[in-house]
Amino acid sequence: MKITLFTSVAAVSLLSAGLVHAQDVAASSAATPSADTVTEVVVYGQGQSRQTQAIKADDITKVAPGTSPLKVLDKLPGVSFQSSDPFGAYEWSARISVRGFNQNQMGFTLDGVTLGDMSYGNYNGLHISRAIINEDIAKVDMAQGAGSLDSATSSNMGGTLKFTSRNPSKTMGGELAATVGSDSMHRVYGRFETGSIDALGGLRGYISAVDQKTDKWKGGGQQKAQQFDTKWVLPLGDTGSLSAFVNHSERREQDYQDMSFEMIKRLGYNWDNFQPNYAKAIGVASVLNNPANYLSGQLDPASGYWAGVGTNPYATYGVATPDDAYYYGAGIRNDTISAVKFDNAITDKIKINGTLYHHDNKGQGLWVTPYNASPNYGIAGATTDNAPLSVRTTEYNINRTGVIAGVAFDLGAHQVSAGVWTEDNNFHQARRYYAENLTAPKRDPLGFQSNPYFTKWEYAFNTKTTQLYVEDIWQATDALKVNYGFKSLEVTNKVNQVVGGTLVATLKSKDTFLPQVGAVYKLNSHYELFGSYAENMDAYVSAATAGPFASQSQVNVDYVKNNLKPETSKTLEGGLRFRFPQFQGVAAIYSVKFDNRILAVSQGAGILGNAPVLSNVGGVKTNGLELAGTYRFTPQWHLYAAYSYNDSTYEDDVVAADKTILAHTKGKTVVNTPKNLLKTELGYDNGTLFGTLGVNYTDKRYYTYENVGGEVPSNTLTDLTVGYRFQTIGTTLQLNVTNLTDERYISTIGSNGFVNSDASGTSQTILPGAPRQVFVSVKKAF
Repeated sequence: MKITLFTSVAAVSLLSAGLVHAQDVAASSAATPSADTVTEVVVYGQGQSRQTQAIKADDITKVAPGTSPLKVLDKLPGVSFQSSDPFGAYEWSARISVRGFNQNQMGFTLDGVTLGDMSYGNYNGLHISRAIINEDIAKVDMAQGAGSLDSATSSNMGGTLKFTSRNPSKTMGGELAATVGSDSMHRVYGRFETGSIDALGGLRGYISAVDQKTDKWKGGGQQKAQQFDTKWVLPLGDTGSLSAFVNHSERREQDYQDMSFEMIKRLGYNWDNFQPNYAKAIGVASVLNNPANYLSGQLDPASGYWAGVGTNPYATYGVATPDDAYYYGAGIRNDTISAVKFDNAITDKIKINGTLYHHDNKGQGLWVTPYNASPNYGIAGATTDNAPLSVRTTEYNINRTGVIAGVAFDLGAHQVSAGVWTEDNNFHQARRYYAENLTAPKRDPLGFQSNPYFTKWEYAFNTKTTQLYVEDIWQATDALKVNYGFKSLEVTNKVNQVVGGTLVATLKSKDTFLPQVGAVYKLNSHYELFGSYAENMDAYVSAATAGPFASQSQVNVDYVKNNLKPETSKTLEGGLRFRFPQFQGVAAIYSVKFDNRILAVSQGAGILGNAPVLSNVGGVKTNGLELAGTYRFTPQWHLYAAYSYNDSTYEDDVVAADKTILAHTKGKTVVNTPKNLLKTELGYDNGTLFGTLGVNYTDKRYYTYENVGGEVPSNTLTDLTVGYRFQTIGTTLQLNVTNLTDERYISTIGSNGFVNSDASGTSQTILPGAPRQVFVSVKKAF
């Protein structure tokens, strides 16, 4: 508690002192550079009625190459990001939450194209780390409360992230970069710019590629990615353009073992899966699948765990249960996302735009499971497909196409716009099993599996989304600007079970009036007040492993259809922005009402794929404060700080139909919601030498709904960047150190879902964070 109070007071004091000092400097020094000449560390959204900030390409290039832009966003107020790898790019563990809303309740777009909800088993999009190479991002806009009405997303109850790609240069040239570092990490990036081609009407484009590979920081296995981006822009007179991009990604990631507090205490912080020790994995699976162990009473018939009779047979292999370690897990993803955009002015008063996009995905989530033996196990004389384990996959295929179109009218004091977004998404999902050999593994742990011996289930989903919006931005006076409008969202989910049953159903999420209203009042050249109100809805998920269809039961899906309502939110926020030559920032407060909360309670170990129980279980009330400011005390030095206080609590207990209380959640803190966040950054850049030192404090969090057990301690993480630009040869040398103080901490929580309580600390749903890592990069522009 002492740390919490100190960080709260320190952040407020820093902002207040900076504001007073900035006023004194502005008043007394005519030589102070204007705000326009100062490079902004964070863009604070001047002129916007909602709480919003932006980070630019410079922030992304100064972190360790290959770092997810989501990790860079962690410096913003209200944002909490965790990942168990140093780059924040390992998708199983990457989690971003804002103001008590988790990643699946937020919206994400790239150049206006929806990325879906960016969940691991994504059914309607892809992760930003696969959608575009980091170096090709120009900026990221973050709206903590509610995204703009034109955002193409059906899940943005808790804010929107808009990623914008870099445009091709008008001058021929390019970039080359290479990075090496801890755990045999290496990364090579290249980009070629065509420059404007006069013979083709000024057409310009770029082609870029990256290859990255690193060993895991603990255990066996690798994480690697290869990506290819290209973007082209054709000017259309002085007022318009025709642009297109195609981005392709091949990501291969081997997993870290999901841990529990009990496992960390018993096995150690650096415990991981068995790979490359295949013999241990075979040994554990042999114990689990040996009928004699059940007949002797050693193993529990329902779970396969030791029943407490005699010596624990798993102890021979260094574990206490079959879930302590597997041979490996992995995520395999291939994605291609492309779009063509037209943007032009019909007259000096009317502008139109339109985007046609398409996304193809093929993916598999692999797990070497001891719970399903290969088909020839125990058969005398069998030499192949005879292991007491097998490779289980969850397989994904996405094929989606969408159109985004809009028109804007300049009516003087009124800027009126309207638009439509529609998408047709075909998603195929299956659970399959692949045989392994007893003597040695025969399958590529980072390759797509083929020739399954069994398909447990297979579903074909179709999701049709239509969103319309209308908005007016009214410049009522020179000082007052008002925006008001609404969007209408309808999402239809259809499912047809291909294998394993006969489930056929259609669900619909619909709200024809989701209003937004806001205002900005400019007090003077230094201060502006802002405020907004917005309503949003989170559409149902079309997947066999999440959302209403995860029960894989016709009865349960029919219950959802007849009884459940989609989740909704109402966000009210307001604040003050200030901008001086050397100091700028924001102070904001907010209140959010989250209704019709849908709870899926995990049933057993998450990796086993047991269906959750789904129902509306009440609401969440959130109130909070956000402060952020950047003080540039010389042209070269800056100090940035952001403090956030968030109080998110459940309003109701989880009550069954017979009025039985299933979970005492009323008044409890929402899972994965730290109350206090403090982010600081000290930076220096004189054009040649540059560096940043970032320190982020995250308060304690819970992975239990009842806050019984499951308390994850606070952590303070420090990252360092130091670099030097050799101006005469266009080369930059950069050193990055992540987790500088080598702190041991828990990063991701809820990796296998959240639970009601965990007093014993045995819930296997947390991931330790990476230790200190060091990376050295060389970048060359030509």
